[in-house]
Amino acid sequence: MTKESWNYWRLLSVHGRQTWHFEYFDNAQKIEATDTQYWESDKGRKVLSEMMNDFVFDKSVNANSADLVYRKQAINKKLKTLSAAEMPDFKGHSSFIEKVAQQTFKAIHYYQSLIAEDGHMPGDYGGPLFLLPGMVIIAHVTDYALPLPHQALIKQYMKNMQNTDGGWGMHIEGESGMYGTCLQYISLRLLGEDANETYMQKASKWILDNGGATMIPSWGKFYLSTLGVYEWDGCNSLFPEIWITPTWLPIHPSRYWCHARMVYLPMAYCYGHKIVGPKTALIEAIRKEIYTEAYDKIDWKKARNSCSPKDLYRKASPVLKIMNFVTNSYEKFYSKKLRKKALDFILSYIDGEDEQTNYIDIGPVNQVINSLSVWHGHGKDSIQYKKHIDRWFDYLWVAEDGMKMQGYNGSQLWDTAFTANAFMESDLYKQFIPSLQQLYHYIDKSQIRTSIPRDRAFFRHEDFGGWPFSTVEHGWPITDCTGDGVKASIKLNQIFEQENCIDTIQVSKERLIDAVKLLLSFQSADGGWASYEVRRAPEWIEVLNPSEVYGEIMVDYSFVECTSSTIQALHSFTKKYADTYPVEIKNAIAGGIDFIKSIQKEDGSWYGNWGVCFTYASWFAHEALACVDEYYDNSSTVKKACDFLVSKQQNDGGWGESYRSCVDVKYVQHEQSQIINTGWALLALMISKYPHQEVIEKGIQLLLSRQEASGDFPQEGISGVFNKSCMITYTAYRNVFPIWALQRYLKTYKSI
Repeated sequence: MTKESWNYWRLLSVHGRQTWHFEYFDNAQKIEATDTQYWESDKGRKVLSEMMNDFVFDKSVNANSADLVYRKQAINKKLKTLSAAEMPDFKGHSSFIEKVAQQTFKAIHYYQSLIAEDGHMPGDYGGPLFLLPGMVIIAHVTDYALPLPHQALIKQYMKNMQNTDGGWGMHIEGESGMYGTCLQYISLRLLGEDANETYMQKASKWILDNGGATMIPSWGKFYLSTLGVYEWDGCNSLFPEIWITPTWLPIHPSRYWCHARMVYLPMAYCYGHKIVGPKTALIEAIRKEIYTEAYDKIDWKKARNSCSPKDLYRKASPVLKIMNFVTNSYEKFYSKKLRKKALDFILSYIDGEDEQTNYIDIGPVNQVINSLSVWHGHGKDSIQYKKHIDRWFDYLWVAEDGMKMQGYNGSQLWDTAFTANAFMESDLYKQFIPSLQQLYHYIDKSQIRTSIPRDRAFFRHEDFGGWPFSTVEHGWPITDCTGDGVKASIKLNQIFEQENCIDTIQVSKERLIDAVKLLLSFQSADGGWASYEVRRAPEWIEVLNPSEVYGEIMVDYSFVECTSSTIQALHSFTKKYADTYPVEIKNAIAGGIDFIKSIQKEDGSWYGNWGVCFTYASWFAHEALACVDEYYDNSSTVKKACDFLVSKQQNDGGWGESYRSCVDVKYVQHEQSQIINTGWALLALMISKYPHQEVIEKGIQLLLSRQEASGDFPQEGISGVFNKSCMITYTAYRNVFPIWALQRYLKTYKSI
């Protein structure tokens, strides 16, 4: 059911940039979201209140939204009812094959209606709950007022995500912790919520019952310090001078995983300047509401290392404790000259990151902290700060649960490439050539075609020829995104040649060579591929991980997923262009395969670093091994891996993993089978030529039984992850992977 005020929000997509625009008319007069006077009137308040009611969401049923606001609008605009005459003729095959083919056709027919005008697949990429508060807090510190309709939906989202015990988790399915609870509570207060509201009192009680805000993890301590409801003395030194130490040092930040590097960069700037927002009556009130003792009586130095057991995922190592002691001691007598030099360098680095990413930045955390840094460094009226604010809206997403902040500026290229590959898995693609052309258009336009000036690179790897996770403007290429961009482009080029759509082809051999060169340059010494860069640091550097709440953030490790995507791309390229880099590609693939085999677990599984979890990683591993003709009947590695997957199949024929698999690093069954996990497991078994068809058929039946009348599939449990402990939603996955598995079944068992 579509709620009336869902239609006040429209997604605008331009070259992949996704921004939600508020459209409300009062007696045919359009009222802008920024018309504060109207929204503060009695009439405006009533409209906002009614709108919030339309976005009430019961997370006890499923914490994951089904992305209904966008989907309802898209299908109402583009989805046409299929008549019997329009359905392809599948007669002559077995009744089961006919059923699979018809429902697959219906699934693709539905999902293609969601393609945006610019050719990408929009979707909800929310889930983490610590992102949105960062933006709310920085907006308050810099005195930027988000439009009131946006504020209303942000408040409603936070209300919707509260757990029954009064707290919030780090992500939407997580148990309550001090990190999530403090940040949501404070954000709601900044957005005008009364501390006496029942749900706010429950939140305050949770905070106080669990030790108060001094127990918030270090990233939370940072945000609260900038706001002025926590003291900078309660934070361990962020040691800005480390950025101007020699780069040959093993602990120089240039060696960190780029996400950690880009978050701690502006954090160091803010720490070095001890940036604090204005002290107001509201700030004074919050100080009284979140601590178990009077604010002026708190021992801030003692609080530095306090962390709620409910949040603590990684304890501080002895080495980190020693380093904190040294850097905290340094703060008592630091050199003002060195500090200024360091902070000047950091600001120039921030400016470089902003320019190279068109102010999108690598992710939402460093984007809003960069905003605070440039507000301080260049001023509120500066063009840099204004460009930052404009990009905040790239990260916001509207669904039936309210307005959230995504884990990136979207997953546009990733979801689009996956969709194209899923559509092309069987000959059914011939019925959907126009949709493939739309998807190809976005993939074409998303390849990075300009190089970062080397004098402004700031430790960046080369980027030319790569594909990003989201948009070309974002500008950070990733190995697996580049791999899937290459693979999809080659397949699409072949299809358009066969279908006499030569004019569609834009991604030339030369452009594919650029991508392959980049992929080859990304291979790490262990033979695998990391995410954004060649691995730069040894594993021991994780002893310096200060985050407490995340698993492995200091090193850009080689991953089975990134390695597999790259192998698949190189394999596709060499099949098409056998005479180009044959030795280099052969050696690279061999190294990658050796890496994948080396990290297989004793039970035959692989751990998934970017999806939930062992089923996800297994799918990638099987795809890579198939590239070198290793299958169930000729490879002990693959046989062991297939046996692992089959051992996890549930009685209904499906597979289902809880997000706890990621956290606990062991397979944890979900309460029920999940269509996404089932899709991954089936894809793995089929690509590996698993001989027992009845196992696969049971999984296919499970997918068919879950499909809705429209052709859509239901949104189930959360399916993405990063850094072991934080989950993230991909609403596209519920369509992509059932479609892909069904398509592969058709291709494997009956050519259509």
